[in-house]
Amino acid sequence: MSEGKGVIEGPVVGGLGALEVSFAYRGRAVLEDISLELRPREWLVLLGPNGSGKSTLLRLLAGLLKPTRGGVYLGGRPLGGYSSWLRGQQIAFLPQNGGYPEDLTVEEVVALGRTPHLGLLGRGGRADWEAVEWAMQQTQVSGFRHRLLPTLSGGERQRVLLARALAARPRFLLLDEPTNHLDLHHQAEFLALVAGLRAQGLGILTVLHDPNLAGKADRVAFLSEGRLLAQGRPGEVLSEALLQQVYGRQVRVRWLEGQPVVLLGG
Repeated sequence: MSEGKGVIEGPVVGGLGALEVSFAYRGRAVLEDISLELRPREWLVLLGPNGSGKSTLLRLLAGLLKPTRGGVYLGGRPLGGYSSWLRGQQIAFLPQNGGYPEDLTVEEVVALGRTPHLGLLGRGGRADWEAVEWAMQQTQVSGFRHRLLPTLSGGERQRVLLARALAARPRFLLLDEPTNHLDLHHQAEFLALVAGLRAQGLGILTVLHDPNLAGKADRVAFLSEGRLLAQGRPGEVLSEALLQQVYGRQVRVRWLEGQPVVLLGG
């Protein structure tokens, strides 16, 4: 397991990463000295209690916020050197409470993901519609392409919004608590979908609230009070000592089918 500080010694080459990043809002420190790298073909899960800065870090990596100190890099270059169009082609961000137009069909919503590729004219061509079709097939929403989003279940809507992000054909996918309002069945279904996308070459960073959902990730990073406490394989990071330190509750960690399972209690 690696300590959070100083794990990246220079601009990230080929990946998306933060190098000694700090962020303050109205004079209040939100993140302090964060160094974290997301590599292609990797699933990285970001864990931590509420208010630890997880969503802020995702917005920094997406280029929606600028660091107070330090830098964010994409392919070894400062992220600020990319136009918003180029950023949108490389990085797709699915926020925790993303709204959606209620008067659009599923297919129309997914097509919005092609916006970074359309330029000023905003006209899609064959490649754009192929990307939309690919995204709908990956997320298994093709069967209700003509339905309006309000008519879908929570799990179906979340897959449609993921399809919209995928339609950009990004290299990196940032997901902020995508399972937050899903039941156990749809949580497992959604995370299996994420694992399949990782296998196709995407670098995926997922903020999760429940440590037990992180067992199949390649790496886990743990934030607390704006600082990166640890990062490494799930079995390394999800230790009883660290979890008790962060949450202030007694926990047990057991292993089931090669994955750590966090249990409350003595």
